[in-house]
Amino acid sequence: MLMQRMKSSKIHIVAQFIFLFWSAAAVWASEPPNSSAHTTNIFAPASTPAKSIVDLSVFVLVITGIIFVVVCALLVYSIIKFRGRAVDAGREPAQVYGSTQIELAWTIIPILIVIVLFLATARAIHAVQDAPEPAGAIEVTAIGHQYWWEFRYPKLGVVTANELHIPVSDPANPTPTFLTLLSADTDHSFWVPELAGKTDLIPNHPNRMWMDPQRPGIFLGQCAQYCGTQHAKMLLRVSVDSPEDFAAWVRGQQQPAAQDASLATGRRVFESNACMNCHAVAGTNANGRFGPDLTHLMSRVTIASGAAMNTPENLRLWIQDPNAIKPGSLMPAMKLSDSDLNAVVSYMETLR
Repeated sequence: MLMQRMKSSKIHIVAQFIFLFWSAAAVWASEPPNSSAHTTNIFAPASTPAKSIVDLSVFVLVITGIIFVVVCALLVYSIIKFRGRAVDAGREPAQVYGSTQIELAWTIIPILIVIVLFLATARAIHAVQDAPEPAGAIEVTAIGHQYWWEFRYPKLGVVTANELHIPVSDPANPTPTFLTLLSADTDHSFWVPELAGKTDLIPNHPNRMWMDPQRPGIFLGQCAQYCGTQHAKMLLRVSVDSPEDFAAWVRGQQQPAAQDASLATGRRVFESNACMNCHAVAGTNANGRFGPDLTHLMSRVTIASGAAMNTPENLRLWIQDPNAIKPGSLMPAMKLSDSDLNAVVSYMETLR
C-alpha cells in the first residue's frame, strides 16, 4: 500500500509539472498583439531583451524539466522493481558493484548539460548587455528616489517623473531606447517585465539597459529591490507611443509651464511655501530637485509614483496629507489652510 501511494504521488508531481509548463507556454504564446494595456506578464515579451530572456528561460525550463521527468521515472521504476517482497524475507539481496560505463555517463552528461546552459546564458547576456547603440537611439537617464522615478531626456531637454514615454521601435527602422540608471539614495531596481530584465540602480555606480518595444501600449513596471517603507508602491508606467505621438509628447513637454493670471494666488502660495524647495516648475522660481518636476504634472495619469490616479481629489489629498495615500513617503504634509490648499490645487491643474 505504501509503495502504491509513493508511486501515485510521484506520478501526480510529474503531471503537475507538465501542466504548469504547458500553461506557461500557452500564456506566452497568447500575448495580445493589439492590446494597449498590459500587465507584468514575463511570458509576453514586447522587446528584444525581454524576448531573449524568455527564450533562455523556456530553454532552461525544458532542459531541467526533462531531467526532472527522467529522474522521477527512474526513481519510480527503482521503487517498484526493487521493492521488498515477502519471499525475499531473510535473504540478502544480490550485491551489485560499480559500473564504469554508468559512472562515466552520470559524470559526463551533467557536465555537458551545465556547459550547454552556461553557453546559452552567456550568449543571451552578451546579446543584451553589449548591444551597440545606434545613432538614432533615444537616451534617457532614469534616477531612482525614495519612492519615485525621475526620467531625464538630455538630448530632448525633457524632465518628467514616474511615467516613461518612449517610441515604438519598427524593425525596419529601429529606434531603441537606452537608459542610464542612477540612484539618488539607496539601491533600487528597474523592472518592466515585458520590455527588459531587472537592472539595479546603485548609488555611485551607473548601470545601463535598453529596450526596443515593437508594439505600442502601456507597460507596467515596479522597483524590484527593497528600498524602504514604500518600496511596494514605487511603481512605474512605460508608455510606448507611435513616432507621431511621441514627437507630440516631446513638443508638449518642451513647452514652459502654463501661466494663468487668474490663478496667481495658487502660484504665490506654491512659491511661498516649502513646495518650491523640493519641486521644479519651469518658468517660475521653483527649482527644487528633491521631488518630481511638476512643470507638466497634469499630463501624467498617476501621482505618487502610481499609488493614485491623477485626479483633483487625489491631488488635494496628496498635498494635504501624503501619508493618507503613501504612508512613509518623504513628502511632508504642508498643513495649508483650506483656501490656500484649493488655490494650489487649482494652480497645479493648469500644469499640463
